[in-house]
Amino acid sequence: MLTRTSYVLIVALLIALAGGSTAAQRLHLDDTPSTELTLELYQRLPLEEPQRAALRTAVRARQYGHAEELLAREIEKQPKSQGLLTAVAGIFFLDGKYLNCAVAMKKAEALAPLADRDRFTLALSYIILNHQDWARPELERLATSSPSNPLYPYWLGRIDYDAMQYRAAVEHFQKALNLNPGFMKAYDNLGLCYEALAQYDDAMHVYQQAITMNRAAQVPSPWPPLNLGTLLVKLGKLDEAETCLEESLKYDPHFPKAHYQMALLRDKQENDGAALQELAEAVRNDPDYPEPHYLLGRIYTRRGEKAKADAEWQTFHKLKQESSQERPH
Repeated sequence: MLTRTSYVLIVALLIALAGGSTAAQRLHLDDTPSTELTLELYQRLPLEEPQRAALRTAVRARQYGHAEELLAREIEKQPKSQGLLTAVAGIFFLDGKYLNCAVAMKKAEALAPLADRDRFTLALSYIILNHQDWARPELERLATSSPSNPLYPYWLGRIDYDAMQYRAAVEHFQKALNLNPGFMKAYDNLGLCYEALAQYDDAMHVYQQAITMNRAAQVPSPWPPLNLGTLLVKLGKLDEAETCLEESLKYDPHFPKAHYQMALLRDKQENDGAALQELAEAVRNDPDYPEPHYLLGRIYTRRGEKAKADAEWQTFHKLKQESSQERPH
């Protein structure tokens, strides 16, 4: 059985994290290893062979609920099995149940120190649940124990960026790139930091490096061309921005942020019709995205359509309020 202190810690975790799971679903998790069990880890689980096979089949079929139930039954019989607890935590992560994942990992840690793989999963769960303050020490511990792994400084950089500690974030992303010069997302996020510091030439340079690497990927991401396009729109370099945004939408035609930036571009070109079309696409693909409604309100105001403008302002403020309420304080 776990100690009373361990249970108190777990209950405290549940209370502190309650309310963070809705916003968590929207975090863009990329360049992270899969939490799915390897064949070796499956073999280590204290299960009979039929149960082990059933678990693997369920996970491969993404029947995560069934896999969780199977492991829960075994954990009732073997509450001191750290392997079973970390296995169910990994499946909770795959299933988007990040609070459950964190709690299961803390139960496992109460039994024995976590392996790096499991500690990283715990750190990512904290990040998704908007508890970067809890994720940071986990990542720092990992960075110390595995100094050659670029993922740990990368995610420390992501935390620093979200906290608006841009110079610290730059150092972390540069460290990740020193460890892995082919780390495309580290270049992309380094560009965001330079942009936040108003070092626009540096930002454009590293964004372009990210875009070049991204084009060679098997499945290119829409983010690098979006980020450069967004900066170019802000700087008024509309022809170059349009090329970047078209590339982003080529990779994901339904990407609401790219449609929104294209709408801003069309607005600067005084092309209301095209801007409204792009905004309609942005709203259709993400009804909870506030910013398109702000621009819609501005366009309708300029066109003298007061009732439409007022409705868009109200929607914008409502969505912004809902978004802020989802984030734990």
